[in-house]
Amino acid sequence: MYSTILVGAAVAFVLLAAYAVYQGFIAPKSNPLRNLCGPPVRGLSGDLGAILHPSRSKQTHDNYVKLYGRSIRIRGIGPWDERLLTLDPLSISHVLKHSTIYEKPWQSRRLITSLLGCGMLAAEGEVHKRQRRVATPAFGVQNMRALVPLVWGKGNELKDRWLGVIKESGDSENGVRLDVCHWISRATFDVIGLAGFGYHFSAIDNETNELFCAYKEMFEIAISQGQKLRDILVIYFPILNALWVSSKPPCRVTVTVNRCQEVIRRVAGQLIQDKKREIMDGEKSGSIHAGKDLLSLLLKSNMATDLPPSQRISDEDILHTINTFMFAGSDTTSLALTWTLFLLAQHPTLQLRLREELLSIAPSSESQLTPDEIESLHNILAGLPFLHNVARESLRLIPPLHSSLRVATQDDEVPTSYPVHIRKADGSVVKEVGRSVTVPKGCFVHVPVEAFNLDKGMWGEDAWEFNPDRWDNLPDTALAQPGLFSNLLTFSAGPRSCIGMRFSMIEIKVFLYILLTNFTFMETGEKIVQANAVLTRPYIARRFMEGSQCPLLVKPYVRHA
Repeated sequence: MYSTILVGAAVAFVLLAAYAVYQGFIAPKSNPLRNLCGPPVRGLSGDLGAILHPSRSKQTHDNYVKLYGRSIRIRGIGPWDERLLTLDPLSISHVLKHSTIYEKPWQSRRLITSLLGCGMLAAEGEVHKRQRRVATPAFGVQNMRALVPLVWGKGNELKDRWLGVIKESGDSENGVRLDVCHWISRATFDVIGLAGFGYHFSAIDNETNELFCAYKEMFEIAISQGQKLRDILVIYFPILNALWVSSKPPCRVTVTVNRCQEVIRRVAGQLIQDKKREIMDGEKSGSIHAGKDLLSLLLKSNMATDLPPSQRISDEDILHTINTFMFAGSDTTSLALTWTLFLLAQHPTLQLRLREELLSIAPSSESQLTPDEIESLHNILAGLPFLHNVARESLRLIPPLHSSLRVATQDDEVPTSYPVHIRKADGSVVKEVGRSVTVPKGCFVHVPVEAFNLDKGMWGEDAWEFNPDRWDNLPDTALAQPGLFSNLLTFSAGPRSCIGMRFSMIEIKVFLYILLTNFTFMETGEKIVQANAVLTRPYIARRFMEGSQCPLLVKPYVRHA
């Protein structure tokens, strides 16, 4: 009997080994992506380091296009991992448009789900469609305009807090070193807390709120300060999380995430139940719940009588959606604002020019503006041409999301608009016009957001420079780029494009108006570098473990009569 079991185990092992060898070394040789030109393979991680690290990625993508065209074969992790990197506008548009064929890889979804739950960033297929359908009404134009006074109030609160800090320092003449990344993150958390939950984090004032600390700590520890090897192992072997918690000493990251998630489930979960109760009580009494926060609007949309029960989402899905709003709505916008102020500090002439445009619409006194007056002022602000150009140029030059990844759920032909460089069996290279690229099921496609935004072939030779005036005379190639916003991939494109784009632009422009009409921003002399830690974050060079930070010298701007 035992010999039979041993023989069976041996046969199973041999079959598994044979399958692994076939999948890892034999099957990849028939992968049609191998026919594409691409860089020579180096190391176990292939080309990922070169294309994902912001300090190298600009030059890497530029070199690849010159050497291999716009449809490029790159190597991921291991000899079986052939991937398509495309900088062809038609190809990218096809991939992002056909979101049912090109999904986020399960590895990415598992990582996101382990932190935020299965919200719109992680969900696919019908689950994603259902979540987006319920959430879309909350992001309508009228609802976004109703949030303008809220954003304005938090911008003024941040202004007052900074004035207080500078006054306490006693050095308003030379400017005070402030970590604008940290402060703006606190402000955007406050905004999304009120806009998302109708909840006061009061993070600008202090950082003691239990729910704020849970979100902030989880995002910082697990994402921007995560351990890459640990993260990869947990994705493939989730049981390791339980083992690391019980280890001696326990894993700091795992323990922190678990503790933060418990707080979020308890506090945010109770907020959801309270909102539902308020809405239901209002319906019973015949009065409409007046809440304009996203949670109230989402719950009302989900409870609408004309929505079939099969299209509604659960309370758990609502919590996951709110978690997603908290991450996407606070982190991305705060980074966009941080990078914009950093770029303006590097270009004082452009900062002065923008300030003059903003001051040209400023009322003589803003202390007593009514909500209607704020909305009227915002309507003028939204139409300022140089402000719009500065915002677009910053979002182009340093998009918060450096790049993204998709996986083909079926064999597909990706159309191209540029010649495809094909390597023949004899080693020769031919450029085939009008050829599509065959992407086999299970293969990854890189969506190089930053590379598309910085493509010299599309935006001109000065594409890597901060030049807001380019937007007054864009080349035709740039105007043909895909993208939800201003021919940029910063907010993505297609069915999975950013649902909160309007709200983000409101925050960016309002905060720039308030901060630039009250402060000037200068560099401190410290070297600030970009690092791809899920999002493109600022760090002081050689001080990565201190966390994301962007110190600038900030001093009050005194308006002249």
